[in-house]
Amino acid sequence: MIVRRFSVAVLAATLAVGACKGDPPPPPGPPPVNQDSLDAYNDSVAEAAAIARRAEADSAAARAERAELARAVAAAQATLEEAVFFDYDVSDVRADQQELLRRKVAILRASPQVRLRIEGHADERGSTEYNLALGNSRASAVRDYLTGFGLPESSFAIVSRGELSPRARGSNEASWAQNRRGEFILTGGASAINPGN
Repeated sequence: MIVRRFSVAVLAATLAVGACKGDPPPPPGPPPVNQDSLDAYNDSVAEAAAIARRAEADSAAARAERAELARAVAAAQATLEEAVFFDYDVSDVRADQQELLRRKVAILRASPQVRLRIEGHADERGSTEYNLALGNSRASAVRDYLTGFGLPESSFAIVSRGELSPRARGSNEASWAQNRRGEFILTGGASAINPGN
């Protein structure tokens, strides 16, 4: 009986010691979530993402606007540099060339810093002296047409090239028609070209 009691006591003690040596208790869980703080954090992340998207869209729009302006400026410069043509042995501005000159006027009004040299040319027929005089008359006629729209004469210089700088080689009407012209050379304000409306 004593042995039995002793055995029961040892068994109880062993169980008690075994229970004390068991797995450690689990670590405490995360603190409870404050839903208001979580919502505020999510809102700030969403707002930052929206700001980044708007900034990227604004940047893309600004790049597109700059590219469009560059295209418009290039087109305006091409218009300013486009030649006008004359009939044989006259310096009057032809009716079919006046629309081009009016487009130049619109650009020049919007770009007062621009300076142009107007070069008058003639075809090979006639003497050198006669063709130089004719080239001068043609350059003057173009300048007078432009200043007739209120542009300052100081925006233009004129020079005659006569027959000395042909655009087309050949002694036929097709070549001569290309050589009877007024050309426009930008001499100042190219970086200030405003395409106008």
